[in-house]
Amino acid sequence: MYKSISAEEAVKVIKSNDRVYIHAAAAAPQELIHAMSARHEELRNVEVCHLHIEGEAPYANPKYRDSFHVNSFFIGKNVRHTLKAGNGSYTPVFLSEVPLLFKRNILPVNVALIQVSPPDKHGYCSLGVSVEATLAAIDNAKHVIAQINNHMPRVHGEGIIHISELDTFVEVNTPIHEFIIPAPTEIENKIGDLIAELIEDKSTLQMGIGSIPNAVLSKLGNHKDLGLHTEMFSDGVIDLILKDVINGNHKGIGAGRALTTFLAGTKRLYDYVDDNPFVEARSCDYVNNVANICQNPRMVAINSAIQIDLSGQVCADSIGTRMYSGVGGQMDFIRGASLSEGGKAIIAIPSTTKNGISRIVPFLNTGAGVVTTRAHVHYIATEYGVVNLFGKTIKQRVAALIEIAHPDHRESIDREYFNATS
Repeated sequence: MYKSISAEEAVKVIKSNDRVYIHAAAAAPQELIHAMSARHEELRNVEVCHLHIEGEAPYANPKYRDSFHVNSFFIGKNVRHTLKAGNGSYTPVFLSEVPLLFKRNILPVNVALIQVSPPDKHGYCSLGVSVEATLAAIDNAKHVIAQINNHMPRVHGEGIIHISELDTFVEVNTPIHEFIIPAPTEIENKIGDLIAELIEDKSTLQMGIGSIPNAVLSKLGNHKDLGLHTEMFSDGVIDLILKDVINGNHKGIGAGRALTTFLAGTKRLYDYVDDNPFVEARSCDYVNNVANICQNPRMVAINSAIQIDLSGQVCADSIGTRMYSGVGGQMDFIRGASLSEGGKAIIAIPSTTKNGISRIVPFLNTGAGVVTTRAHVHYIATEYGVVNLFGKTIKQRVAALIEIAHPDHRESIDREYFNATS
């Protein structure tokens, strides 16, 4: 009844001036992406939109600017160059609100390119390691093309679609993109120790991907009854789940389950979540909904930043005027954790960049975007300590943040701020 076709045949439905949505993160369907990109000579003005995607993005090559324009809702490394080259744009948007772009027809989708697990005996496929805004894209796209992959894990939750919802599909047998996280540095381990001390038993965690979240997780082996309600997670949680440190028993929503909207890690993670009822993947407008997040008592949100000024403004999506990443889910979880009973919203950063430049600054760089406002910010952590800015005056914030800046920069930061404000 349902018949597979080639990727080249499947993407012929894409026409000039169409808008295409690509399944995010490690679920990006590479065979379909390459087949679409190969049509660059015949296609014109196709808008390709997505959150960050892993793997290759050949359509983002500036020499194909007449064929494809990249619209990033979160800027990944593989498309970052498009903004300067002129063949890409960035749409600032909270992760929780990305599905509204499709549901409200603000960005009508012509074609959705997705990757799913093989159908079960009832004909249902899983969106696997990434649900995020893909369900909304599927529901509102005129044509859905799926890459059915034997390697895609079958993840429980909301990302289950029947094969009849696929307009066309291709069959592949390729490993899911793996994301290897480097071991934490000494500085990152210091930050991990400080944050672990803030986390109480029976807390629920949100943390992004990277060395600092992994450092925090590595320090939680003696904690009890933790939960997960996070937009994404990686390998670092597996051992804590196996040790019953993370069991979700005291969550306020989705008790007894680990809730996520996408996963990125190694094959170990993908094997672990395959057909595992403990892990539930749902759309980002559910997972990142502040009203849902704050139902978890002792909600702890751990996020990062590029730069923080002495009043507490957090820049997390740009380096000055250069757009670097995106708004993502930081504000969703900062707000959700702040409103949670006993919750803690934490921004964690090394005090300096790899080049020794202070991340705590008197004033944000010209053109820097504020992702978390000074009114929303609570805890700030560096390797030199943790401060809670909630309820503090600007003057008190200045003193507190200088104390956790790198010692080599404290005097100059203080002097520059004083000279500009006195």
